Amino acid sequence: MLTALIVDDEAPSREELKALLGEAPDVEVIGECANAIEGLSAIHRLRPDVVFLDIQMPRISGLEMVGMIEPSALPHIVFVTAYDQHALKAFEEHAADYLVKPVDPERLAKTLDWLRSGARPSTKAFPGADSRLQQIPCIGRNRIFLVALDEVEYVYTDICGVNVVASERQGVTELTLKLLQERTPLVRCHRQYLVNLDRVAEIELLENGAAEIITQSSKRVPVSRRHLRELKDRLLIV
Repeated sequence: MLTALIVDDEAPSREELKALLGEAPDVEVIGECANAIEGLSAIHRLRPDVVFLDIQMPRISGLEMVGMIEPSALPHIVFVTAYDQHALKAFEEHAADYLVKPVDPERLAKTLDWLRSGARPSTKAFPGADSRLQQIPCIGRNRIFLVALDEVEYVYTDICGVNVVASERQGVTELTLKLLQERTPLVRCHRQYLVNLDRVAEIELLENGAAEIITQSSKRVPVSRRHLRELKDRLLIV
């Protein structure tokens, strides 16, 4: 049985694809999402075998979303798009499949045969999926939202997940500290913390050789001894 997740901001497109997939006896649609933030959460929570992913979505595109998925949770990606044939050659080179809207049932059948064949999910970065992040998708109390990188003061991980802290709001993201360190200007200052150097007001040195960052909004961020020297060098502090 193939488990599938549909991510598309257009409800009619989701319904059409769900109906087509429902005709295959060995495919179960286990979720539908209307945007990339919901999609990221559903992928890590449900671990589908395949995600049928719209490329052209507002705020975060399908390609950007793929670049935000934790590699260990990466499913098969089937792009659902209105792109022309020339643009789609790039996806073929990355072992990705695609469907052109409106979805043709015969073409979908070929995609399902490919998935049934046991092909492994691509580990290559899709075109445009590995660029620097400009915003972090977050989930807050009864809402989802995006935080621009220049608003972020620091990010930390705890039992609740990865927390994104800005001067006036806070949320939890599905992105990992490792991915955020690789794809943003945030700098590691502690095993569990990344900090935005542009939001550092001062560093307070402690007696044990560690330190604390005080952000522009007066929040305190721990700095381990291991990362203090590098942090001082980056901030041009002697």
